[in-house]
Amino acid sequence: MKLSVIILNYNVRYFLELCLKSVEEAIANIDAEIIVIDNNSPDDSCAMVKQLFPTIKLIENHENLGFSKGNNIGVAQANGEYLCILNPDTVVAEDTFTKLIQYADSKENLGIIGCQLIDGKGQFLPESKRNVPTPKVSLNKMLGKTNDYYANHIQAENKGKVAILVGAFMWLKKDVYKAVGGFDEAYFMYGEDIDLSYKVVKAGYDNYYYGDTTIIHFKGESTLKDAKYAKRFYGAMQIFYKKHFKQNLFFNVIVWLGIKLASFLNKVPVSLETKTNKSYVRSKTLDESLEKQLPKPIQFLDSLEDKIESHSMVVYDFNMLKTTDVIRDMKQKSKQENIVFRFLPKNSKFIIGSDSALNRGIVLHF
Repeated sequence: MKLSVIILNYNVRYFLELCLKSVEEAIANIDAEIIVIDNNSPDDSCAMVKQLFPTIKLIENHENLGFSKGNNIGVAQANGEYLCILNPDTVVAEDTFTKLIQYADSKENLGIIGCQLIDGKGQFLPESKRNVPTPKVSLNKMLGKTNDYYANHIQAENKGKVAILVGAFMWLKKDVYKAVGGFDEAYFMYGEDIDLSYKVVKAGYDNYYYGDTTIIHFKGESTLKDAKYAKRFYGAMQIFYKKHFKQNLFFNVIVWLGIKLASFLNKVPVSLETKTNKSYVRSKTLDESLEKQLPKPIQFLDSLEDKIESHSMVVYDFNMLKTTDVIRDMKQKSKQENIVFRFLPKNSKFIIGSDSALNRGIVLHF
C-alpha cells in the first residue's frame, strides 16, 4: 500500500465529515487507506464515521489520550509506505496526495514534507514552515517578533528545505516515523510537531516545504494572547528544551520567564465578527431552509471568476465544485476586505466555515 492517511479526531464531527469527503476524493486513484482515531469525543463523530464511511478504519479510544499517543496508535495500524498525519479540521485538494507522492518519490534522504496551509478566510498560515524555535526565537515570538520563528526565506508558493513543519499536515515515510520513535508522548497537546520535525532533522533526514499544493486548515494557529494556550505552549517548549538543548542558566531563565509571563496573559481574546450584508452562492440550487439563514440579498454566481462586493459571504457547493478550484478562488477573494466563506459538503445538509482561530467554527443546518 502506498499511503495511510492518519486523522486524529476530537469533538469536531462536522469538520471531520468535510475532511473525510475531501480525502476520499484525493485518494481515488491511489492505493491508500484512511484511519480515524477518535479520542473519546462527546459528540457523534464515531457514529457519523460508521454511517457515512463504513470502509474507513475507525479506532475508538475510551479517553482523550492526547495528540501524540492518539496518532501513534493510528500509525501502529497503518499499512502504507507513506503516512499523512492530518488534522480533522482540514480540506485537502484532489491532487494533493498525487503531487506529494511524485515529489516524495523523487527525494533521497527524505524526512517530512509539509504543504501550504490557508485558514478558513483564505489567508496563508505562516506556521506552514518554521525554523527551529530556540529559546531566544520563542521569546521573540511571544513579543511579536516572528521573523526568525517562521521560515520566511521560502515564499508561500515555492519549495525548499525547512526545519519545522506543522502537525495539521505532515507527510513522511512510515519507516522514518518508526526510526525516530514517532510522536513523543510526553507532549499531550502542542509541541509534538516541533519535536518530531526536529528529531527527524537530527537523525540526518531532510525536511521540505512544498508550496505547490494547498489545503484549508480552518482553525489555524491559536494566539499567544490566549493565556491557556500560552501556558500549554511554553510548557511544551520546556519539554522540548530539556530534551534537545544543553541546559544552562540562560536557557532556564528564558523558559521560566516565558511560562511566568504566560500566566499574566489572562486577557480574554476577542474574536471580531465580520458583518456580512450579502451572500454569493456558487451552486445550481439552494435549499429554502438554508436560504432563510443566509445574509440577504442572495446572488448566484455563474462562475468563480465573477466579482463580488466586500462584506459578503461566499457559499461553495462541493456537489458541483472541485476543492482545487475553491481553494484558488478563496485565495483570490480573500484579498478583498471582510469576506467570509462557507462550505456545503457533498450530499450533506449543513454548511460550515471558520472565520477565526479563536472559535470552534460555524455550522448552519438546513
